[in-house]
Amino acid sequence: MSVRRLAEDAVQPSEFRFSRDNAAWAKATIKKYPKGRQQSAVIPLLMRAQEQDGWVTRAAIESIADMLSMPYIRALEVATFYTQFQLKPVGTKAHVQVCGTTPCMLRGSEELIKVCKNKINSSQFETNEAGTLSWEEVECQGACVNAPMVMIFKDAYEDLTPEQLADIIDRFEAGDGDNVTPGPQNGRHLSAPVGGLTTLTDEPAAQPAKPASAPATAKDSEAADDGRPAAMDEPDEKDDLKLLSGVGPKIESLLNSIGVFKWEQIAGWKEAERAWVDGFLKFKGRIEREDWVKQANALAKGGVEEYVRVFGKKPR
Repeated sequence: MSVRRLAEDAVQPSEFRFSRDNAAWAKATIKKYPKGRQQSAVIPLLMRAQEQDGWVTRAAIESIADMLSMPYIRALEVATFYTQFQLKPVGTKAHVQVCGTTPCMLRGSEELIKVCKNKINSSQFETNEAGTLSWEEVECQGACVNAPMVMIFKDAYEDLTPEQLADIIDRFEAGDGDNVTPGPQNGRHLSAPVGGLTTLTDEPAAQPAKPASAPATAKDSEAADDGRPAAMDEPDEKDDLKLLSGVGPKIESLLNSIGVFKWEQIAGWKEAERAWVDGFLKFKGRIEREDWVKQANALAKGGVEEYVRVFGKKPR
């Protein structure tokens, strides 16, 4: 295991303080742990400090230790053990973590590392001249089927070619990183086959017809549509419903087919409408489990920025 030490004193700030919002978040996070176990919050608090300042400083470690009533050495042990914590300044606009484990290596991660060396710095953990970009090689990041891949902050960029990574780095450097779509860069959905489905492609067996003696009545039709959400004509500009967790291209297409195109429509669904759509999609409980209404409400109010404020992460 490599030795991990804090950055030299010359770059260490004299103090650390959470922002007002982060301080409120930290206080609420500490309360999640049983009395006497508050020190278990050290990892999430260190991560929030890193997200706020870009790296974990000595002052942040000691400040968090004070918040949790734990010895400085205990908090220091955590920060130096886990490689997710950056112990010296990294790129202010992007720190690129290139997976170099076997699946990614076999699929071209060495070429991705060359891109980082050429566009950022020849050495890991060293920034470019502007201090905006840095990189490192890391171990498996759990997306082997989408190799090769990199992580930039909390987002994964997968199925990469060297040219695509070079473009992504340029966009982060230009301040356009928030508009780079994470996930597979070759057009496929998540880890689905690139060429589309190869199994379970048969048409479902035809269902027996209802007996002629039991025709549907007007009352039956009304019952079938009871709770169906109000539809709208397809607008010129549709919202990207795939930003909702649990919604992929197929579900977005199904929602569009019943006249649902906007986040604000989903944000206004009541219990009956959620139940109707749940049955229509044949994914029992997904709407409640993924909390589509809350997600849609945040997106309708203020887009991705409001979503991040409410959920603490970007939508996928």
